[in-house]
Amino acid sequence: MNTRYNRNIIIAISFLFISLHSSAWGLLGHRIVGEIADTYLTKKARNEVYSILGNESIAMSSNWADFIKSNPAYNYLYNWHFINLDGGLTEEQFNNYLASDTAVDAYTKINFLVAELKNRQLEAETKRLYLKLLIHIVGDIHQPLHVGRLQDLGGNKIKVLWFKDSSNLHQVWDERLINFQQLSYTEYARAINYTTKELVQQWQGMSLANWIYQSYLLAQKIYADIQHPDQKLDYKYNYEYLGILNQQLLQGGVHLACLLNEIFG
Repeated sequence: MNTRYNRNIIIAISFLFISLHSSAWGLLGHRIVGEIADTYLTKKARNEVYSILGNESIAMSSNWADFIKSNPAYNYLYNWHFINLDGGLTEEQFNNYLASDTAVDAYTKINFLVAELKNRQLEAETKRLYLKLLIHIVGDIHQPLHVGRLQDLGGNKIKVLWFKDSSNLHQVWDERLINFQQLSYTEYARAINYTTKELVQQWQGMSLANWIYQSYLLAQKIYADIQHPDQKLDYKYNYEYLGILNQQLLQGGVHLACLLNEIFG
Protein backbone atom coordinates (compact mmCIF):
# COMPACT_ATOMS: atom_id res chain seq x y z
CA MET A 1 0.00 0.00 0.00
CA ASN A 2 1.52 3.38 -0.94
CA THR A 3 2.24 5.89 1.80
CA ARG A 4 -0.19 8.54 0.59
CA TYR A 5 -3.10 6.08 0.43
CA ASN A 6 -2.27 4.74 3.89
CA ARG A 7 -2.14 8.27 5.32
CA ASN A 8 -5.53 9.12 3.83
CA ILE A 9 -7.08 6.04 5.44
CA ILE A 10 -5.65 7.00 8.83
CA ILE A 11 -7.00 10.55 8.48
CA ALA A 12 -10.44 9.26 7.49
CA ILE A 13 -10.55 6.90 10.47
CA SER A 14 -9.46 9.70 12.80
CA PHE A 15 -12.29 11.95 11.67
CA LEU A 16 -14.75 9.11 12.01
CA PHE A 17 -13.69 8.71 15.65
CA ILE A 18 -13.81 12.45 16.32
CA SER A 19 -17.31 12.70 14.89
CA LEU A 20 -18.76 9.93 17.06
CA HIS A 21 -19.65 12.15 19.99
CA SER A 22 -20.73 15.20 18.08
CA SER A 23 -23.08 13.81 15.45
CA ALA A 24 -26.76 14.16 16.28
CA TRP A 25 -30.01 13.22 14.56
CA GLY A 26 -28.22 12.32 11.33
CA LEU A 27 -29.22 13.92 8.02
CA LEU A 28 -32.95 13.32 8.34
CA GLY A 29 -33.35 14.46 11.94
CA HIS A 30 -31.64 17.80 11.44
CA ARG A 31 -33.59 18.42 8.25
CA ILE A 32 -36.87 17.61 9.98
CA VAL A 33 -36.08 20.16 12.70
CA GLY A 34 -35.15 22.76 10.08
CA GLU A 35 -38.24 22.09 7.96
CA ILE A 36 -40.51 22.48 10.98
CA ALA A 37 -38.74 25.66 12.13
CA ASP A 38 -39.43 27.26 8.78
CA THR A 39 -43.17 27.04 9.39
CA TYR A 40 -43.01 29.06 12.65
CA LEU A 41 -40.92 32.01 11.45
CA THR A 42 -42.30 35.50 11.31
CA LYS A 43 -42.28 37.08 7.86
CA LYS A 44 -39.48 39.44 8.85
CA ALA A 45 -37.36 36.67 10.34
CA ARG A 46 -37.83 34.48 7.27
CA ASN A 47 -36.74 37.30 4.97
CA GLU A 48 -33.65 37.91 7.10
CA VAL A 49 -32.75 34.23 7.34
CA TYR A 50 -33.02 33.68 3.59
CA SER A 51 -31.13 36.85 2.80
CA ILE A 52 -28.25 35.13 4.64
CA LEU A 53 -28.75 31.55 3.42
CA GLY A 54 -29.66 32.49 -0.15
CA ASN A 55 -31.22 29.62 -2.10
CA GLU A 56 -30.40 27.07 0.60
CA SER A 57 -33.30 26.17 2.88
CA ILE A 58 -33.00 25.96 6.67
CA ALA A 59 -33.49 22.21 6.36
CA MET A 60 -30.69 21.75 3.84
CA SER A 61 -28.29 24.05 5.69
CA SER A 62 -28.85 22.18 8.95
CA ASN A 63 -26.24 19.48 8.19
CA TRP A 64 -23.38 21.80 7.26
CA ALA A 65 -21.89 21.67 10.76
CA ASP A 66 -21.50 17.89 10.42
CA PHE A 67 -20.28 17.98 6.83
CA ILE A 68 -17.35 20.29 7.66
CA LYS A 69 -15.92 17.80 10.16
CA SER A 70 -13.89 16.52 7.20
CA ASN A 71 -11.98 19.82 7.26
CA PRO A 72 -9.37 20.05 10.06
CA ALA A 73 -9.74 23.84 10.06
CA TYR A 74 -13.07 23.34 11.87
CA ASN A 75 -11.86 20.94 14.56
CA TYR A 76 -12.37 23.72 17.11
CA LEU A 77 -16.15 23.24 16.73
CA TYR A 78 -16.11 19.70 18.14
CA ASN A 79 -17.32 20.57 21.66
CA TRP A 80 -20.00 22.97 20.38
CA HIS A 81 -22.35 20.08 19.55
CA PHE A 82 -23.06 18.73 23.04
CA ILE A 83 -22.91 19.31 26.79
CA ASN A 84 -21.81 16.59 29.19
CA LEU A 85 -23.37 16.39 32.64
CA ASP A 86 -23.27 14.00 35.57
CA GLY A 87 -26.33 11.81 36.06
CA GLY A 88 -28.80 12.30 38.88
CA LEU A 89 -28.77 16.10 39.07
CA THR A 90 -31.80 17.86 40.51
CA GLU A 91 -33.21 20.74 38.48
CA GLU A 92 -31.66 23.18 40.95
CA GLN A 93 -28.23 21.54 40.63
CA PHE A 94 -28.61 21.49 36.87
CA ASN A 95 -29.47 25.19 36.70
CA ASN A 96 -26.67 26.08 39.10
CA TYR A 97 -24.23 24.30 36.83
CA LEU A 98 -25.43 26.19 33.75
CA ALA A 99 -25.39 29.50 35.62
CA SER A 100 -21.64 29.13 36.17
CA ASP A 101 -20.88 27.28 32.92
CA THR A 102 -17.87 28.76 31.10
CA ALA A 103 -16.89 25.61 29.19
CA VAL A 104 -16.97 25.28 25.42
CA ASP A 105 -20.24 23.39 24.98
CA ALA A 106 -23.63 23.59 23.31
CA TYR A 107 -25.13 25.82 26.02
CA THR A 108 -22.43 28.47 26.06
CA LYS A 109 -22.06 28.45 22.28
CA ILE A 110 -25.78 28.81 21.54
CA ASN A 111 -25.76 31.87 23.80
CA PHE A 112 -22.67 33.14 21.99
CA LEU A 113 -24.18 32.60 18.53
CA VAL A 114 -27.45 34.33 19.43
CA ALA A 115 -25.59 37.36 20.78
CA GLU A 116 -23.33 37.55 17.73
CA LEU A 117 -26.17 37.21 15.21
CA LYS A 118 -27.95 40.15 16.85
CA ASN A 119 -24.98 42.31 15.87
CA ARG A 120 -26.10 44.04 12.67
CA GLN A 121 -22.48 44.92 11.86
CA LEU A 122 -21.42 41.29 11.64
CA GLU A 123 -19.68 40.48 8.34
CA ALA A 124 -21.83 38.54 5.87
CA GLU A 125 -19.54 35.49 5.74
CA THR A 126 -19.37 35.23 9.53
CA LYS A 127 -23.12 35.73 9.82
CA ARG A 128 -23.74 32.84 7.42
CA LEU A 129 -21.34 30.60 9.36
CA TYR A 130 -22.94 31.45 12.71
CA LEU A 131 -26.48 30.99 11.43
CA LYS A 132 -25.71 27.53 10.07
CA LEU A 133 -24.06 26.58 13.36
CA LEU A 134 -27.02 27.82 15.39
CA ILE A 135 -29.50 25.88 13.23
CA HIS A 136 -27.50 22.72 13.74
CA ILE A 137 -26.66 23.00 17.43
CA VAL A 138 -30.25 23.76 18.45
CA GLY A 139 -31.13 20.50 16.71
CA ASP A 140 -28.28 18.76 18.54
CA ILE A 141 -29.49 19.59 22.04
CA HIS A 142 -32.89 18.09 21.33
CA GLN A 143 -31.25 14.72 20.73
CA PRO A 144 -31.26 13.60 24.39
CA LEU A 145 -27.89 11.86 24.29
CA HIS A 146 -26.23 15.15 23.41
CA VAL A 147 -26.93 15.98 27.03
CA GLY A 148 -25.43 12.65 28.06
CA ARG A 149 -22.46 11.41 30.04
CA LEU A 150 -18.82 12.03 29.19
CA GLN A 151 -17.70 8.54 30.22
CA ASP A 152 -19.72 6.82 27.50
CA LEU A 153 -19.51 9.66 24.93
CA GLY A 154 -23.23 10.26 24.98
CA GLY A 155 -24.07 6.58 24.56
CA ASN A 156 -21.50 5.86 21.82
CA LYS A 157 -19.76 3.32 24.05
CA ILE A 158 -22.99 1.56 25.01
CA LYS A 159 -23.27 -1.30 22.54
CA VAL A 160 -26.75 -2.51 21.62
CA LEU A 161 -28.42 -4.50 18.90
CA TRP A 162 -30.86 -2.70 16.64
CA PHE A 163 -32.95 -5.69 15.66
CA LYS A 164 -30.10 -7.99 14.48
CA ASP A 165 -27.54 -5.30 13.68
CA SER A 166 -24.70 -4.24 15.95
CA SER A 167 -25.09 -0.59 16.92
CA ASN A 168 -24.73 1.73 19.89
CA LEU A 169 -27.23 3.75 21.89
CA HIS A 170 -26.18 7.08 20.40
CA GLN A 171 -26.55 5.81 16.85
CA VAL A 172 -30.01 4.44 17.61
CA TRP A 173 -31.09 7.96 18.58
CA ASP A 174 -29.16 9.68 15.81
CA GLU A 175 -30.49 7.64 12.93
CA ARG A 176 -31.92 4.20 13.55
CA LEU A 177 -35.24 5.23 15.10
CA ILE A 178 -35.82 8.00 12.56
CA ASN A 179 -34.83 5.93 9.54
CA PHE A 180 -37.05 3.08 10.75
CA GLN A 181 -40.11 5.25 10.01
CA GLN A 182 -39.19 5.19 6.28
CA LEU A 183 -40.18 8.79 5.58
CA SER A 184 -38.40 11.61 3.80
CA TYR A 185 -37.65 14.65 5.92
CA THR A 186 -40.51 16.60 4.32
CA GLU A 187 -42.95 13.73 4.86
CA TYR A 188 -41.78 13.34 8.45
CA ALA A 189 -42.10 17.05 9.20
CA ARG A 190 -45.65 17.13 7.82
CA ALA A 191 -46.57 14.00 9.77
CA ILE A 192 -45.62 15.41 13.19
CA ASN A 193 -46.04 19.17 12.79
CA TYR A 194 -49.29 19.53 14.68
CA THR A 195 -49.48 22.08 17.49
CA THR A 196 -51.88 24.60 18.97
CA LYS A 197 -51.32 28.30 19.49
CA GLU A 198 -51.23 27.71 23.24
CA LEU A 199 -48.69 24.89 22.95
CA VAL A 200 -46.41 26.94 20.70
CA GLN A 201 -46.56 29.83 23.15
CA GLN A 202 -45.73 27.47 26.00
CA TRP A 203 -42.74 25.98 24.19
CA GLN A 204 -41.48 29.34 23.01
CA GLY A 205 -41.71 30.62 26.56
CA MET A 206 -39.20 28.00 27.73
CA SER A 207 -35.62 29.11 28.37
CA LEU A 208 -32.61 27.54 26.69
CA ALA A 209 -31.67 26.03 30.06
CA ASN A 210 -35.08 24.37 30.24
CA TRP A 211 -34.76 22.96 26.71
CA ILE A 212 -31.52 21.31 27.74
CA TYR A 213 -32.94 20.12 31.06
CA GLN A 214 -35.79 18.33 29.28
CA SER A 215 -33.26 16.55 27.08
CA TYR A 216 -31.22 15.73 30.18
CA LEU A 217 -34.20 14.08 31.86
CA LEU A 218 -34.90 12.03 28.73
CA ALA A 219 -31.26 10.98 28.54
CA GLN A 220 -31.49 9.62 32.11
CA LYS A 221 -34.54 7.57 31.12
CA ILE A 222 -32.85 6.27 27.96
CA TYR A 223 -29.77 5.22 29.93
CA ALA A 224 -31.86 3.52 32.62
CA ASP A 225 -33.69 1.39 30.04
CA ILE A 226 -30.47 -0.33 28.95
CA GLN A 227 -30.07 -3.22 31.35
CA HIS A 228 -27.16 -5.15 29.84
CA PRO A 229 -24.54 -4.98 27.05
CA ASP A 230 -25.78 -5.82 23.55
CA GLN A 231 -29.40 -5.41 24.62
CA LYS A 232 -31.72 -5.93 21.68
CA LEU A 233 -33.83 -2.93 20.69
CA ASP A 234 -36.60 -3.59 18.20
CA TYR A 235 -40.33 -3.03 17.64
CA LYS A 236 -41.03 -2.60 21.34
CA TYR A 237 -38.36 0.10 21.67
CA ASN A 238 -39.77 1.90 18.65
CA TYR A 239 -43.27 1.73 20.15
CA GLU A 240 -42.13 3.05 23.53
CA TYR A 241 -39.96 5.88 22.27
CA LEU A 242 -41.47 7.05 18.98
CA GLY A 243 -43.72 9.60 20.68
CA ILE A 244 -40.78 11.02 22.63
CA LEU A 245 -38.62 11.11 19.50
CA ASN A 246 -41.30 12.97 17.55
CA GLN A 247 -41.87 15.47 20.33
CA GLN A 248 -38.15 16.23 20.51
CA LEU A 249 -38.01 16.83 16.77
CA LEU A 250 -41.11 19.02 16.87
CA GLN A 251 -39.93 21.01 19.88
CA GLY A 252 -36.53 21.41 18.24
CA GLY A 253 -38.18 23.07 15.25
CA VAL A 254 -40.41 25.32 17.36
CA HIS A 255 -37.51 26.31 19.63
CA LEU A 256 -35.24 27.04 16.66
CA ALA A 257 -37.90 29.28 15.15
CA CYS A 258 -38.26 31.02 18.51
CA LEU A 259 -34.57 31.92 18.52
CA LEU A 260 -34.56 33.02 14.88
CA ASN A 261 -37.63 35.20 15.49
CA GLU A 262 -35.89 36.73 18.52
CA ILE A 263 -32.75 37.46 16.51
CA PHE A 264 -34.23 38.58 13.20
CA GLY A 265 -37.91 39.23 13.84
